[in-house]
Amino acid sequence: MGQQPREQWGTRAGFLMAAIGSAIGLGNIWRFPYIAYENGGGAFLLPYLIALLTAGIPLLILEYSIGHRYRSSAPLSYRRISRPAEAIGWWQVAICFVIASYYAVIVAWAVRYAWFSVGQQWGDDPDAFFFNDFLQVGEEPGMISGFVAGVAWPLVAVWAIVLVVLALGVRKGIEKSTRIFIPLLVVLFVLLVIQALTLDGAAAGLNTLFTPDWSKMLDGGVWIAAYGQIFFSLSIGFAIMVTYASYLRRKANLTGSAMVAGLANSSFELLAGIGVFAALGFMATAAGTSVDEVATSGIGLAFVAFPQIISTLPLGGTLFGVVFFLCLVIAGLTSLISIVQVIISAVQDRTGLGRVQTVLVVGGATALASILLFPTPEGLYILDAADRFINQYGIALAGLVMVLVFGWILRRLPLFEKHANAVSSIRLGWWWKIALGGITPVLLGFMMWDSLRTELTTNYEGYPESFLLVAGWGVAIGAIVFGIVISCIPWRRADTIARLDAERGAQGDGQTPVELDEPDRIAPLGRPAEDTDKEGDR
Repeated sequence: MGQQPREQWGTRAGFLMAAIGSAIGLGNIWRFPYIAYENGGGAFLLPYLIALLTAGIPLLILEYSIGHRYRSSAPLSYRRISRPAEAIGWWQVAICFVIASYYAVIVAWAVRYAWFSVGQQWGDDPDAFFFNDFLQVGEEPGMISGFVAGVAWPLVAVWAIVLVVLALGVRKGIEKSTRIFIPLLVVLFVLLVIQALTLDGAAAGLNTLFTPDWSKMLDGGVWIAAYGQIFFSLSIGFAIMVTYASYLRRKANLTGSAMVAGLANSSFELLAGIGVFAALGFMATAAGTSVDEVATSGIGLAFVAFPQIISTLPLGGTLFGVVFFLCLVIAGLTSLISIVQVIISAVQDRTGLGRVQTVLVVGGATALASILLFPTPEGLYILDAADRFINQYGIALAGLVMVLVFGWILRRLPLFEKHANAVSSIRLGWWWKIALGGITPVLLGFMMWDSLRTELTTNYEGYPESFLLVAGWGVAIGAIVFGIVISCIPWRRADTIARLDAERGAQGDGQTPVELDEPDRIAPLGRPAEDTDKEGDR
């Protein structure tokens, strides 16, 4: 059974909005400000900028080039490069499944807190309210012991929105929604920052964030933190940008788009840093303490520190709270949509199912796993362990393996450089190959070694070893095993070739396709992958 021609973005602006929406997520708001403060303040911006130019944007261009060249999901794109590489694609699909299942829960928390902001319903102790009253966190990690309805119903609503957007398709669903969400997010967050800058103590917060500590530049850990922040904040390493680029028209400015997306993401992070630390400066001034004592990150910043700030505001606390948590909801939704789209695209390519069927089956299964596991007293523990291990030994490790395989083993960087240059206004050169072939794998490798060394000597957060073996190591290793197993199951070759032929013949944009010197079909199943390049388009 053949398939319909592959969907396409309506405009380049629509693709950029979607790519920026994917990159701008919860981590931009609650992770970057604290990482910057902890690693030299204003001085951190130098290694951060270098990391963006030598790893972030080069990796974006690589993923854009792969997706655009092969016009397929990550597993099929990688398979068309080399058959064994398909396993990396399915590994990334499994990573997306895990992340989507818990990321949606955090968005659901933000939905509730937008409502809680009306009247500051968390009372005098936001910490106790969040963990005890709202999440009803159990005393220790273990088997699921109950169900928290107050978390479950907004989670169902979040999944309903995501699945409806995905069912509408790339152009009518993802593109149209991000064209609304991203401008709205920027407007709301700018209003939030303006209000934060008018608060007493805002200057003290900004001084704490931006005062440079140049001695930190000699600390290797600061540079690793900069590269880690860039890597995790740009949605690279788990196939999102490969998938999104596969829906681009044949003529697309890949390098220009990567630079716009990368710089837009970093600009928003800087804006988030200004807003967050201005608010923390107010909080410190009101409490009579230093900003150092109130600076924090992660869920503690969003759901404990900010409610405290909102409760102490002399005027407009409700509006400030609603706007802040709406920003979290919007940033989370655009990222969540992109994560689930990776799974949808891969399953569509593999099975030949239509979009709506795939969204209902695969998206529904992801939503079900999310709803069953996380609105529970043990949900926060599972989320914390899964997030730690799937980030360190999922996203980062998959990104490292991808760069090593395509750059060092298969030596395909010149091919992707040629493809990007053929369709882009800004030409790549030696710097791109040095960044991806040298700087990025070395730094990612060091990050992996340093993380493993810590992980193998101390249990994360002091959690029981048995719990970490299931919710941490089990999740990370399970994603790798899934990728290998699925890639070993044969494709239905006739269907795959029919789909590829349909795509090659489709020129709905009225433009001449870019001529590619490599075959656009996968190798016959009985022939070694290395013979693929010798076949041509027979």
